[in-house]
Amino acid sequence: MVTGEGSKPATSSIFLSYARADQKRALPIIRMLETAGYSVWWDGLLEPGERFSRTTEDALGRAKAVVVLWSKTSTASHWVHDEATQGRDRRCLVPVSLDGSEAPLGFRQFQVIDVSKAKLDAAAPAYQAVLRAVAALHDRPFAAARVSLPSAPAFSRRVAIGGGVAVLAAGGAAAWLAGLFGASSVSATSVAVLPFANLSGDPEQVYFSDGLAAEIRSQLARNELLQVAAQASSNMFRERQDDARTISRKLRVAYYLDGNIRRAGELVKVSAELVNGQTGTAEWEESFERPIANIFAVQSEIATRVASALSVEIDPNRTKDTDAKQLGGTKSVIAFDAYLRGKDLYDAGIDEATDRQALAKFEEAIAADGKYAAAHAARSRALSVIANLYASGGERRNLFDAAVAAGRRAVALASDFAEAHSALGFAIAFGQLNMEAARTSYERSFTLGKGDADVLSRYAVFRSRFGEYEVANRAIRQSSALDPLNARTFRSIGDISYGAGRYEEAVAAYEKALSLNPKLGGAHAAIGFTRLMQGKYPEAEKAFALDSSTERQLLGKALVEHQKGNRARAEQALADMRNEFGDKSHYQYAQIYAQWGDPGLAIVELQKARAKDDSGLVMMFNDPLLAPLRKQPEFSDLLKSVGFV
Repeated sequence: MVTGEGSKPATSSIFLSYARADQKRALPIIRMLETAGYSVWWDGLLEPGERFSRTTEDALGRAKAVVVLWSKTSTASHWVHDEATQGRDRRCLVPVSLDGSEAPLGFRQFQVIDVSKAKLDAAAPAYQAVLRAVAALHDRPFAAARVSLPSAPAFSRRVAIGGGVAVLAAGGAAAWLAGLFGASSVSATSVAVLPFANLSGDPEQVYFSDGLAAEIRSQLARNELLQVAAQASSNMFRERQDDARTISRKLRVAYYLDGNIRRAGELVKVSAELVNGQTGTAEWEESFERPIANIFAVQSEIATRVASALSVEIDPNRTKDTDAKQLGGTKSVIAFDAYLRGKDLYDAGIDEATDRQALAKFEEAIAADGKYAAAHAARSRALSVIANLYASGGERRNLFDAAVAAGRRAVALASDFAEAHSALGFAIAFGQLNMEAARTSYERSFTLGKGDADVLSRYAVFRSRFGEYEVANRAIRQSSALDPLNARTFRSIGDISYGAGRYEEAVAAYEKALSLNPKLGGAHAAIGFTRLMQGKYPEAEKAFALDSSTERQLLGKALVEHQKGNRARAEQALADMRNEFGDKSHYQYAQIYAQWGDPGLAIVELQKARAKDDSGLVMMFNDPLLAPLRKQPEFSDLLKSVGFV
């Protein structure tokens, strides 16, 4: 079991409900509440692929205040209605109107706080009214003090930690981080593809416009002469609130591709323009109106035009057929549509139900085109996630076996498709616990995927698990250059530094990740482990307490309390872990016993983890918490059994 995946969240005192279209206006309110000392649960900053199984209902049930942001959009949202109903029925509803909209029927008996005309300042009477209402529900005295209320987007926020603000570590670590990721020059042939605007009039079609942008991005990334910004960072600019120069500076690109798509029946109209990041002018722009069956030709044509506009030579030997094979593509609109729907569900990473729905869509794509390599690779990754997070016993093994088979099928269909090799490597490593066998797939993915930030990041972490830090650092630098605003990239940087014993660098990277995404799973616990290894126990204790996972909180408590000399509390934390997680956390029990100075029991727990194919074992080679076991012959035997030696 990987530490903390799929675990319960920590209690949040405020649940914030809003429509996704209102996210930009919601972010300053969230920051205001956090700065005022409240813990806010909201889903707007969950990473693509981030897994929180059934946590929304749990967070809603625990919250002391349910703040609902009413607007023209949210009054039509069934999700917001359901969440508001819970707040109303539990007598903890705080209704706020963002645009002057009246609350829908069923909620008009409550006085709505109208902030539509209020200045973005927490000292404004309307925002003071929000703070006053929240304070009353928490039984706190209300002080009308001025609270900072910045309007910057989520990725520029800092995360509140222990009543203070998390900043990058001072001195060497901060300089290291700035030098590693902020000082490189911008390539003249660097480009980002922003999410295409959906003009179809149907919000359900967003998956298609996003999918089209992703496919164009993928085709551009295969040209080794181009440096293409990754999806996670590019998607930060979905609302296009910044000017051209700001977008280009933050993405560290010279140009970006903007566009929109209108899908009506069997026709699709795509408009695209290549914008110069320094001048804001369009270097190239064109509109395409085609039958939906020709969407693949449109993708290829746009990618070729962009490359030409950047004066980059396209390999003349590539044909449409070889492109389709190399990219793992399809000529079937039905298969492509099902794949995009599945990818949209998978990237949302909400819970087991949506992961299984994504899997069903990938299988639907394969049914329409059995030679669709990208769909087989996506199916492999979805099977691996379901096996790792939700399944156990025989079902888990069967799912991982299917994931390996799907990855092999993807590779057989498109041997030059980097994502296929990356998915196969993950399935072999986590499903078969054979790190040496997985190495072949990861090496091939790296060779083919040097323009894919996700492939590079996975490869970097994999190599770091063998202690091969020089190679890992080079790969993660490449990944960060392509994806400079992705919190997961900085989480990976932190993990690599932590394994190498560069603890201040690790903390700097984790805190940077949290500044980009305050809800990033496991980041607080990662800081806790790092501070623990430094002997900074108060800091470790605070970090563990902020983590969203009950399992990680208890693990941290067992480790910290023991170091503080509170053996009884440490043993109680371990007992609580066993009661709640049973035989799913043998790897974590081994970490505890290793740090408690009991190598015998630690080895026993690792052997139990091996018997159950616990995927946490992929971390064991250089896990600092297991350092006391390194000289044990049984530990060496376990390393061999997992393919590390």
